[in-house]
Amino acid sequence: MLTDDAHLETRAVHGGMSNLGGAHVPPIDFSTTFPLPDIDGGGDSYENLATGHPLEDGASAVYQRLWQPGVARFEESLADLEYADAAVAFSTGMAALSAVLIAAVRAGAGHVVALRPLYGGTDHVLESGFLGTSVTWCDAHEVAGAISSDTGLVILESPANPTLQLVDIADVVRQAGRVPVLVDNTFASPVLQQPLRHGATLVLHSATKLIGGHGDVMGGVVAGPEAWMIRLRQVRALTGGLLHPFAAYLLHRGLRTLPIRVRAQQQSAALVAARLESHPAVRAVFYPGLPGHDPDGLIGRQLAGPGSILALDLGDFAAARAFTEACRLVTHAVSLGGVDSLVQHPASLTHRPVAAEARPDAGIVRLSIGLEHVDDLLSDLTRALGTRVARSGTAILANGRGGQ
Repeated sequence: MLTDDAHLETRAVHGGMSNLGGAHVPPIDFSTTFPLPDIDGGGDSYENLATGHPLEDGASAVYQRLWQPGVARFEESLADLEYADAAVAFSTGMAALSAVLIAAVRAGAGHVVALRPLYGGTDHVLESGFLGTSVTWCDAHEVAGAISSDTGLVILESPANPTLQLVDIADVVRQAGRVPVLVDNTFASPVLQQPLRHGATLVLHSATKLIGGHGDVMGGVVAGPEAWMIRLRQVRALTGGLLHPFAAYLLHRGLRTLPIRVRAQQQSAALVAARLESHPAVRAVFYPGLPGHDPDGLIGRQLAGPGSILALDLGDFAAARAFTEACRLVTHAVSLGGVDSLVQHPASLTHRPVAAEARPDAGIVRLSIGLEHVDDLLSDLTRALGTRVARSGTAILANGRGGQ
């Protein structure tokens, strides 16, 4: 039984494990429908769930689109780690974000204030207005001036994708005033940051990333106050963006090892960032743990650590392409947060739909550090950087420093 003062590692292992029907590990229930006690009871349960309210004790779950036990266990565990009233899980991170935007529009507050950089998919759906929202882009110190009478959300990501800028959540919340603030916490995970404890209203995760942790499951989740969760459950019930039971099982299992994975990957990322910062083929490294990269002192105050993602500026597109193609142990692929290390070119892939003026520079590559031994990672990365220098024919090669 969890106590209120249980440490995060303990909550991660035991969260959502109180209703297993006598099993030691969560069972997987694939049933799409559930027996009804009678017409009246079934109808009452349907109405309650379809309007976004939690399953009542002893009531029928009616239908998997409305409620599912494995999904509920995952939601309970994630909400506990984020210090939230509750959480609502979806089929993907973009489905989760879309539900929040739909809920804002439905409430008559479809104007969004957003801080760049953001994940490219988030940027794209906001810029396009596809879901009926309008957007004002601003810097972190401009939030108060960007808010209007119909602003329904402020959206930020910290650390931000792909160049890891940090945003002071509490300061944005102060500027936002009455307006709810949504924080994309995918890069940090609840192990390193709990945005609700700094005043945010909603926290969003692409659970596909660190929470799943093995590159084999997709999902998204939003946590926050129960009033918002009722709205999001209703959107999920109406639009059908539900999480599959097996995906819920894998994500719940991922939460149980999340603290140890995040901290081990972070340790290697810090070593990689420090080593590559001095490499002659690297123009700049973006990583919050490096000196000078956290000017507001958010690590230790808002973040428990700098995380496992970093980005490199290699100068130009040719160098970025040569480097990504030369990596062997580190896989050239989108996504992040898994047990194996990945590299990708944001401007060509995840941030390709972003407006040109906000798109990452062509020389930037993003690295997600996994659980391989850091010496093997450094060997692969420095070899690939040497290949990059040789292919691009820079003065570094002439100076005899290409592979260092």
